[in-house]
Formats: sequence, structure tokens, C-alpha cells
Amino acid sequence: MAQDKVTSVDVARLAGVSQSAVSRYFTPGSSVSKKTAEKVREAAKTLGYRPNILARSLITGRSRMIGLVVAYLENYFYPEALEKLSTALQAEGYHVLVFMASQTAGNIDDVLAEILDYQVDGIIMASAALSSELSTRCQAAGVPVVLFNRRQDDPSLTAIGSDNVAGARALADFLIAAGHERIAHIAGWEGASTQRDREAGFRDGLSAAGRELFARELGNFEPENAREAARRMFDRPDRPDAVFVANDHMAFFVMDVLRFELGLSVPEDVSVVGFDDVPPAAWPAYSLTTVRQRANRMVEETVSALLELIENPQADPKQIALEAPLIVRKSARKPEGWAS
Repeated sequence: MAQDKVTSVDVARLAGVSQSAVSRYFTPGSSVSKKTAEKVREAAKTLGYRPNILARSLITGRSRMIGLVVAYLENYFYPEALEKLSTALQAEGYHVLVFMASQTAGNIDDVLAEILDYQVDGIIMASAALSSELSTRCQAAGVPVVLFNRRQDDPSLTAIGSDNVAGARALADFLIAAGHERIAHIAGWEGASTQRDREAGFRDGLSAAGRELFARELGNFEPENAREAARRMFDRPDRPDAVFVANDHMAFFVMDVLRFELGLSVPEDVSVVGFDDVPPAAWPAYSLTTVRQRANRMVEETVSALLELIENPQADPKQIALEAPLIVRKSARKPEGWAS
């Protein structure tokens, strides 16, 4: 025989408090005395009570759910960032719904339309772009959107990321200072703002020194494409002596091709630099010189911006580009006199 469902009335009766006190205890941000909280907690534990979140959302108009759209989990940076985002939102009393989308934006509109059906309080777009039509629909529905590690030419959207331009320019300066003459670039997916900004910053650094790219190939942020790009670029007599790979994930595969297929030494024959500073970049097998994306700061700024927009829909949008420091390791030749 099925057991009757435990209600807040049952908890209130056992705890010896009012039903409204039980409701306040289970409502994030509400005030309840320490003594009452202890009574409610013990009664709920004894009865096995859990609040009906969906029912409460009908009353409050808030689902306490955040939609998180992710399009690129192969890169080590995103699983780590996803975990940090989820943890930070849960600490604020929100539940996270994760939706996967195509990196090339082909199905992102469909995915976002599905998210809106869940009556989420806000949306975070990680490694994904947003069409102007869907942006308008989100605004009309009163659902704030924050772009994470992406930006768009839309001043009405809040975007949190790294200063990709300055970070990539620092890489160019570093390679030039080390005496490299034939500096190349393996690009990521050209539809991504991160790729465009990184290449722009890198080219700016070369141009300031009177240089230009010696060679360029497209890796599309995909392992096999990165491997093929490395083969085309380096299996030739006039190969580059340094290469900036648009992210660490591709750089690892490029280094493997250089060392294990083409018999080249890194950094003696070729210096390799990346961008992101994901955990394997510090492994001795790669020891990759790269630019660090400060995931903790990015998550803090993203969650703060989203919660502000949820509480105050009229808040001004923010475009934040966090400093991205150069991390020097052993995959690239160091300039003479480099301190570390």
C-alpha cells in the first residue's frame, strides 16, 4: 500500500511551528530563527520531507533554475568551468539544467527555445553564440542571458571572458623576443569570438614588430583537424620555427604530431604556445607555455552578473574582459635573460 505523501503541514505539526515557518525555512533568502530552523530541520528529516520546488515556483514566479548551454566539452577548460559554475549557482540556491548544443551554432536556437519552455530564471551560454532573434525572445520573456567565454557585437548582452586580444599579443611578443623568425598560427573555429580575438591580438603583436604570419592553418578546435593542420604546416622543408595554437587542447595534439610523427624536438626545432592553461598544460609531458584563463574569476563574475540581472532586469549589461597572464613553461624557447 502506497504511503501518503508528506506535506509541509505534517512537518509544521511535528515541529510545533506554523506552516508559514516551514515555508520560510525552505525558501532561499527568507528569514527564520535558529531555534525554529532546528525544529523544522529535525521534523523534515524524521518525516523524509522535501519541498515541492515546481509547486513553489508557481506561487513565487521563480523556478530557481538556470539553463546552462555548453557546446564544446572536449576542451578541458569547459568541464572544469561547468563544475565551478554549477557549484557557485547551487550555493546561491539555484539548480542547473545543462543543455548540449552544436559548436557551429546550427542547433543553438532550437536548444535555447527548449530551455525557455522550462521557465528558467536565467541562461548562461558557455562556448556558444546567440542569434539576435533568440536574444529578443529571451528579453521578451524576461529571462536574462549571460555569455561565458564568448562575446557578441550586441551591447545589450552581458559577456564575461578573458582579454583574449592582450593575452595573444603577449604570446607574439614572447616569441619575437626569443628570436623566432618564422612564426605561424593554427586557428580554432572561425565562428568563435575567442578565435577571432586571439588571432587579432597575435597579429597585432607581430605587426608592431614589423612581422606577419609565416603560415596559417585551420584546426577548428578539433583534435583531428589540429593534427592535419600540423602535418600540412610542418612536413615541409621551410617549416615554421614557432607556432601559436589557438587553444591548449589542440596544442597537445600538435605537439604529439611534431614529436612522434615528424621527429621534431620541442622547443629546439619548434616552439609551441597555446591558450587556456588547462591542467594537462602543466604536465611534464607537455609543459606548455600558454595564457591562463582565470576560471574562478570568470565564474564569480558570471554568477554575480546573472543574479544581478535576475533581481534587477533593468541593470546595465556588462562586458568584462579579465586579465589573462602569460604562463611560461618549457614548450617554447625563452628570450635571453628571461627570469624564470
